[in-house]
Order: sequence, then structure tokens, then C-alpha cells
Amino acid sequence: MNNPHNRRPRAEKQASQMGALLAVAVLTCGLVVTPAAVADIYHFTAEDGTSHFSDRPSDARFHLLLRSGDAPRASLAEKPPRKGLRHARQHFDAAVALAAKASRVEAEFLHAVIEIESGYNPQAVSPKGALGLMQLMPATARRYGVSNPLDIAQNLRGGAHLLRDLLDQFSDDKELALAAYNAGAGAVLAHGRRIPPYAETSRYVPAVMQLYKRQRKADLNPAD
Repeated sequence: MNNPHNRRPRAEKQASQMGALLAVAVLTCGLVVTPAAVADIYHFTAEDGTSHFSDRPSDARFHLLLRSGDAPRASLAEKPPRKGLRHARQHFDAAVALAAKASRVEAEFLHAVIEIESGYNPQAVSPKGALGLMQLMPATARRYGVSNPLDIAQNLRGGAHLLRDLLDQFSDDKELALAAYNAGAGAVLAHGRRIPPYAETSRYVPAVMQLYKRQRKADLNPAD
């Protein structure tokens, strides 16, 4: 599969129940879900920077990330970010702003990707070998001139320019660009320029978009 990260979609970490609740299970790409099957989505970022998603959380670290479309509850966009992540975002604001300006990608969009990808851990290394804040694979890093993917400025520059290229490729459609960032541009094209129906990608795209919209709202209404 043609993947801009030179890898299959990141393995989905999903809690399963077998008698007692077991550890998070890794689901490989190829598992297909329909939009109707997506329930409330929970997420946490582990200490190594890997993101875990589940619709049946079994770990106290999970927090509600996205409500099901049928849930008659308040939107996550109306809730303030968690204190720790708000502080982390402020720590990287200046570096993200520089990368955003250089790549012509909105800073809020970059922040949303970073929060889901690494939880603002610049030393994050995934089991698949993705590195840094924006979880660049080594081949992707080389393609964008990133000699040290764990260097904050280089990682942000490479990830932001990758997103810019994907936005250009998909006519500034953020959802398709995110799907390509997660699953590969080839997968998006193979599915008729639509979000590939992979379990991980079906969760990843709305999760990032929800954070992006929340952050835009917070930036536009700082007093709220």
C-alpha cells in the first residue's frame, strides 16, 4: 500500500473483554468498519507516545474523545482541553506557529494532529518506528529533509510540509488529508478519494477534526 509514512495504518489499540478485561489489543489494517458501527471513542496517549483508541475503555487513562453522532450529549468542542495537554500546547505554541507559517497549514490543525499522534511527547517512538511529535517514519523524515526526527523544529517542519502536500493533493479537504496522513494517499485514491474504511482511520480522522474544531473555537473565543 502506498503510504506517505511508508507503513500500514498505525495499529489500532482497542480494549477487549474476555472474562476479565484484558490488555489493549493491536488491530492491524484491513479490519473494516462502517460509519454506523462507530460508537463513542475514547483515547489516551501512553508514556511512549503511542495513541490508544477504544469504544470500550478498560483503562483509567482513557478519556472521552468523540461522541457517537447519535448521542444526545454536549459536543466535545464545548469542553475545555485537559489541563496537562493545554500546558503542553502552550509549551510548543511558538514552534508550531513557525511550522504553520512555513507550510501554510493552520496552527490549530497541526496542534490537533500532534495531540493525537504523540500527546505532545517530542521523544515519542511508536512500535512501528514513527518518531517525534508528528510521528514521522524514517523514510518520510528523509523525504522532507529531516535528519533528526526527534528534533522538535525539524519534526514539526517535516510533518507540517507533509500535511501541506496532502492538503494540496486533496484540494484542501482536511478529512482526506488526515486519512492520507494515517492510511496513505494511495489508500484514499484507491477508495475513490474517500476515507478508507479501516478501523483505525475511521476513528483517527474524526478524532483529529474534533480537536481541530475545538481549538479553533477556543482561539476565536479565548474568554469563553
